This record gives sequence, C-alpha cells and structure tokens, in this order.
Amino acid sequence: MKKPQLENRHSPAPFLAYIIGFVLSIVTTLAAYFITVKRLWTADALIYIILSLAVVQLIVQIVFFLHIGRGSRWKAISFYFMLFVVLIIVIGTIWIMHNLNYNMMDMSPAEMKEYMHANEGI
Repeated sequence: MKKPQLENRHSPAPFLAYIIGFVLSIVTTLAAYFITVKRLWTADALIYIILSLAVVQLIVQIVFFLHIGRGSRWKAISFYFMLFVVLIIVIGTIWIMHNLNYNMMDMSPAEMKEYMHANEGI
C-alpha cells in the first residue's frame, strides 16, 4: 500500500489555489463595490445582493486560504467549534441588548438614571 504524500510548500497546486482565491476575492469585492456605487437596484435588492456576495467571499476565503476542505480533520473540527463560539457570543449579545431595550423602554432618562443608581451593586 502506498503511503499518502503530503503537499509541500513548493508544489504548484497550493500556489495556484492562492492565486485563484485571490482573484475571486478581488472580483467579489469589486462587484460589491460597483453594484453599490452604480445603484442599479433598489435598496432592498442591494442588501440581498451584497449579503450573497459576502457569503460567496466567505466560502472562497474558507476553501482557498484556510484550506478547511482539505487536509487534517482537526482543522475542520476547530473551525466549526470557533464558528459555534462566535455564534453564541453574537446571539447572546443581541439577546441581552434586546432584553435591556425592552426593559428600559418605558422609562424617562431621569427614571433610568435612578434605576441604574439604585441597582448599581447587582
């Protein structure tokens, strides 16, 4: 049975992958810029187009620069764990800000200051 060969730094395949990734990143960035500057669509359509270009660029970065699809399984596992932690932090932050906004909505600035001063030690 033949032993699997690891790619080295000087093989042409990784260099070509970096070039392709770089070109695709530049294309998606310029496309987002020109679509926004020219205002060819409505604002709602622009939001969806820019978000879809951002997702395409995210996939390009993950595949061509982080090499998540190739190589060690541990790279993919650590990437998914990092993504999970970031989602917990972002969703938790939005949840806390929404909860604070909901609870402080009916207060005047003076009442809010008094409430914050009374509950300072919590």
